[in-house]
Amino acid sequence: MAQRLKTDWTLFFTILALVCFGLVMVYSSSSQIAKVKFHVSDWYFVVKQLGWAIFSFIVLLWCKRSDYRRWNTPKVAFAGIGIVLLLLLVVYVTDGNTHRWLHAGIFSVQPSEFAKPALALFLAYFLPQRLGAINDKYTLLPIALSICAIAFFVAVADLGTAVVLVVMTIVVMFAAGLDYRFLAATAAMGLFLGLVFIAMKPYRLNRAIDFVDPQHHLLTMLDPGGHVLKYAKQTASTSDPGYQQRQAKIAVGSGGLVGVGLMEGKQKMLFLPEAHTDFIYAVIGEETGFLGSAALLAGFVIVLWRGFRLYWFANDDFGRYLALSVTSCIVVQALINMSVVLDMIPNKGIPLPLVSYGGSSLLSTLLLLGMLLSVSEHAA
Repeated sequence: MAQRLKTDWTLFFTILALVCFGLVMVYSSSSQIAKVKFHVSDWYFVVKQLGWAIFSFIVLLWCKRSDYRRWNTPKVAFAGIGIVLLLLLVVYVTDGNTHRWLHAGIFSVQPSEFAKPALALFLAYFLPQRLGAINDKYTLLPIALSICAIAFFVAVADLGTAVVLVVMTIVVMFAAGLDYRFLAATAAMGLFLGLVFIAMKPYRLNRAIDFVDPQHHLLTMLDPGGHVLKYAKQTASTSDPGYQQRQAKIAVGSGGLVGVGLMEGKQKMLFLPEAHTDFIYAVIGEETGFLGSAALLAGFVIVLWRGFRLYWFANDDFGRYLALSVTSCIVVQALINMSVVLDMIPNKGIPLPLVSYGGSSLLSTLLLLGMLLSVSEHAA
């Protein structure tokens, strides 16, 4: 008798609703700038996003139907990490400007996005092998080397994604029983390396200074010669690095309880850069108000609930840690994006999962969620 599959329809329809809502908001946030700034059809961005959404949903359905236990092999775990590292190296060499994009004909992909599913599979495979010795050096060293290697190549061009990868690893390691001493050491090392990567890119340092010390009072005391500020501003695209976040707060504040209505937002009219990508949550706040923003947040809370439910009830460790890795990755990224838009943390340049415009991000996220649905469907 064939196995009866147990699809988590609550999770599935939440994913579908978030993607459809994202398509609506991509059109609303991009239609005007498509015509005014890029001189293309107002449907340009949403049609491209729809194409990625269809392809990505096919990938999700394939993962959903596949038995996740077949991925519990060293070949899958280590090959995924190796392929992503190779692609990141290729991108670093071929994309001399941003070190982000791999161009293949009319298509462009961002390999750093696929570090997320690769690392999720690696952690889910490796940790169950070492649960009895999670604090042993033979456990910590391979994980430290893996996350450092992949985070380094990602952080060169995409610090936000690197932060997501590190936080995901810390969450999963904590759940696996990592000693608090190692957690504290990991957090301290992560903070130090984060500061190093911020200092490596002047525009990142400029954003951080503007967030922490917008009037430069403290910086003037510490660096009266102005050398740090001069370095930070040498490649800045704007003299006002906090401009985006202030415009985002204006948009969210204008929305009130129910919003000004779809297509009626004003900040997306070239006042708010990246309105259809990293700052789409600001457009959502302006056009759908507090209620729409809260409903979107509720969608990610459902993803969190269903993912953690699988972590608690899946009957094998690989499935449990795969569910935890995927869930923490998506939810952490969503919280970081929303926090940036609300000016709670410095600008990281990271998309809102399932909603922001971007094919690589959408494909990577639906690949992760396909893995999560596979655990739901095949875990006995």
